Amino acid sequence: MGNHGNIIRLLCVIVLLVPLLTGCWDSVDIEDRAVVLAIAIDKAEKNAKENEAEISHLKQKGFRKPQEKMIRVTAQIAVPGRIPLGPDTGGGTGEEKPPVWVLSAVGHTLDDALLNLQQEVADPIFLGHLRVIIISKDLAKKGVKRFNDYFRRNPEIRRSAWLAISNGNAAKLINVAPKLERVPALYIAAMLENGVKLGKFPNDFIGLFWRTLSSKGQDAYLPFLKVKEEENIQIKGLANFSNAKMVGMTEPLEIGLYMGVMGERKGGYGVFVDVPGTKAKVLVEAVHRKSRVKTVIRNGKPHVQIKIRYEGQINEKDHEKVEINKSAVIKRIEKKAATDTEKSVKGLIRKTQQMQSDIFGFGEYVRAKHPTYWNENVKTKENWHKLYKEGTYEVKVVFHIRRVGMKAE
Repeated sequence: MGNHGNIIRLLCVIVLLVPLLTGCWDSVDIEDRAVVLAIAIDKAEKNAKENEAEISHLKQKGFRKPQEKMIRVTAQIAVPGRIPLGPDTGGGTGEEKPPVWVLSAVGHTLDDALLNLQQEVADPIFLGHLRVIIISKDLAKKGVKRFNDYFRRNPEIRRSAWLAISNGNAAKLINVAPKLERVPALYIAAMLENGVKLGKFPNDFIGLFWRTLSSKGQDAYLPFLKVKEEENIQIKGLANFSNAKMVGMTEPLEIGLYMGVMGERKGGYGVFVDVPGTKAKVLVEAVHRKSRVKTVIRNGKPHVQIKIRYEGQINEKDHEKVEINKSAVIKRIEKKAATDTEKSVKGLIRKTQQMQSDIFGFGEYVRAKHPTYWNENVKTKENWHKLYKEGTYEVKVVFHIRRVGMKAE
């Protein structure tokens, strides 16, 4: 009986292990995939229809093409064995081979363009390592919903990828060759991720963007990028959305003001502040932020109270005779910095009111704190846009300067 029991136990173990052996039955080597690192989406040129191949539709009968205007999709594909794993130490001989292969195709939809692109690539296109998606401003103003549908349905797309808007041609952005990184897609992703770490940009990867689009009381935003001098990329501001359409943009410094309202703790922007009673200016950098938002209903309209607390440091002064080590001078600078910040935040809120783009999410505060008012007077995102424009906003800023730096006498 003992031997039979051991045999039965052994068979049970084998049966349990068999399913684990099938885990890699459909595996594909990475060298046998066309790994896409970045995608750029632009309007197609006027003669695109004439050059379009009949891959997903036929001109004569059946499988008719959709009515959407054509787009051009540019993909940056990693070349196996050429992506650098560390810093470029130089010393190579001969002509350096590019680490990526850039090619494009047109289509009526995003998936249509990628199917057309697949006809030109031997290996299957793989989007599991997609880091950056760039959409041109012209297309974003008409709406990004048509692109979101494909990306959200595709299981290969990581929610940690970055979606951004290009000031000009989106394909130009992923063709930029910066000095610090041989792969443009990795450079753009690193620039945005480091901007978050340095307190210069809020965390806004594609998963957060989709979540905000689905919100009833908040509008989404995306990084707004611009090519500078052919080899550099600048974060130009925030691209503001109303529903799924881009309706405007902010200035770079207004990113810091937005982060102040949102209570993003780490500061990273510096501003010039006049020293009251003198002609001097000092450059004050915010190093820490904290905010509190409260909503009330006044005269049937939402009223938002915002209190922001800054801690900063003086990095530079432009006049030697100003003694910034004196507490009285520091107090005047703090008061002036608070007053200027209040005016700037109010200006940013007015700008978003005109756009009907509540990127701050004040509507979510109203929906959470005043559910009866929301259910009876708001109900939809479109109605909130109207109320957001008509609402009143009170801003209070407290500024404390903790450091003035050191100077050897």
